[in-house]
Amino acid sequence: MVSAAVALLFFLQTADYDADGTKALDARNYQAAADAFTKAIAADSSDYYAHFNLAMAYTFLHRDEEGLAEYRKTLELKPGLYEAELNGGILFLRQKNPEDALPLLGDAATQKPNEFAPRFYLAEAQLQSGLADEAAENYRLAAGIDPKSATAELGWGRSLALGGKLDEAAPHFGAAVERDPKYRDALLSLAELFEEHKQIAEALAIYKEFPGNAAVQEHAGQLLLQSQKYDDAVRQFEQAYQKAPTPANRKSLAAAYLQVQQIDKALPLLEKAVADEPANYDLRMGLAHALRDRKQYPAAAAQFNEAAKLKPSETKTWAELGSMLYLAGDRDGSLAALAQARQLGDNSAGNWFLTAIMLDGAHRAKPAVAKQALAAYRKFLSLSDGKSPNQEFQARQRAIIIQRELDKR
Repeated sequence: MVSAAVALLFFLQTADYDADGTKALDARNYQAAADAFTKAIAADSSDYYAHFNLAMAYTFLHRDEEGLAEYRKTLELKPGLYEAELNGGILFLRQKNPEDALPLLGDAATQKPNEFAPRFYLAEAQLQSGLADEAAENYRLAAGIDPKSATAELGWGRSLALGGKLDEAAPHFGAAVERDPKYRDALLSLAELFEEHKQIAEALAIYKEFPGNAAVQEHAGQLLLQSQKYDDAVRQFEQAYQKAPTPANRKSLAAAYLQVQQIDKALPLLEKAVADEPANYDLRMGLAHALRDRKQYPAAAAQFNEAAKLKPSETKTWAELGSMLYLAGDRDGSLAALAQARQLGDNSAGNWFLTAIMLDGAHRAKPAVAKQALAAYRKFLSLSDGKSPNQEFQARQRAIIIQRELDKR
């Protein structure tokens, strides 16, 4: 009799632990629920109900590894339990482990093919595993079960896009946004994919739907520049700069103006940009080129000179500085800059021709300078090799004259 009473008491205590745990779960007191179900398991380790509910409590407590262990134990005790497969699969997804989620969610979807949750989460696991076609099919089925689901439509679109079916994907992105506007930014990821697949017009069409996003509009302008749609790029950058006159938008608008030869509009933007970032080599060079194109040679030379200070080992800067100082009438400065460019590796015909004509103009009655001019002309001729016939004719004639003058001495 005593043994029977003890057994009955033990049974009642075990049942009470499950009941207490269930009440605690309903009350969202997850730690109390975990404590109760732990006691129930201690009393009866084969109680799959307690293992399952303990897994749920751990899930709500974000003790994921312990939760997964309990779901595994539940399925060990009760193979194929739908709720454990579904919840366990979802928890694996939360842990960024779609591979382990796949078999659980696949079986759950097979058990209840008309339920939205297993079908949707199976598609999620497939998408995260790179199984684009399988994911698209299950998102399609999920969307058929719940036609109002924005997440199913969005997943459907993403899986089609992952499979390279961008034109098919686009309507599903649109449907997701229509059902829930919070997914609107997902369109930008579709636009990026269009860019990757060189479908620029489709990408730009999406970017136009974000007129208030200055960063998007600036990117769209860059895309138009790359596509050589310069007039459209100018309009794009003008709108972006009006909405957000940031340094980045200022530089982009200036670059667009330069592309369409609207130098007068570009100059004040470049001057402002250089004033804001005086140590920016590329901005200095951009301003120097714009001033050169406006034939403001002394001002352009000053900018090339500042750029050379920023990057003294950049050959092209010294070469351009030499050309600009020549045009500005500073012969000595030009010769020095061109010599520095040669020292850094510029052995171009243009460098030697400018050097030659300046030495030629300076030599007068100085034989040493005349010899330098003659050597420079000959160096130019050896490098030009028919590429600049007018300059070559001039160089040959001057070389002959200089040689005659030297022979008379």
